[in-house]
Amino acid sequence: MENNNVEARRNTSTVWQIIGRLVTAAIVLAITAFFTPGFQISNIWALAAAAIVLTLIDYLITKFTGLHASSFGKGFVGFVLSAVVLYVTQYFVAGYTVSWMAAIVGALVYGVVDYFLPGEQQ
Repeated sequence: MENNNVEARRNTSTVWQIIGRLVTAAIVLAITAFFTPGFQISNIWALAAAAIVLTLIDYLITKFTGLHASSFGKGFVGFVLSAVVLYVTQYFVAGYTVSWMAAIVGALVYGVVDYFLPGEQQ
């Protein structure tokens, strides 16, 4: 009986961690789009969808390669991966557009904003 309670708390904690990551990703993405020319998100639903897609793509890359798509802390490979993920997301989300140059600048802005937001650093 006690094991079930511990497992339920662990699952609830995981759900809140995922929700927290999505909210953080949406905030960082909105700030990045605001400060990056050529990076547009048309509405709140496109922002939410893009945050979900970015989080999912980052999770899949991490799962299969062990690399995080993070501009800071992972060097050049993380920076390039971050730019590619920002660019590729536009093919999955309507209302989200970004040019290659904006994806590169956006990866830098995303990394800076993500670095300064409180939370778990990857």
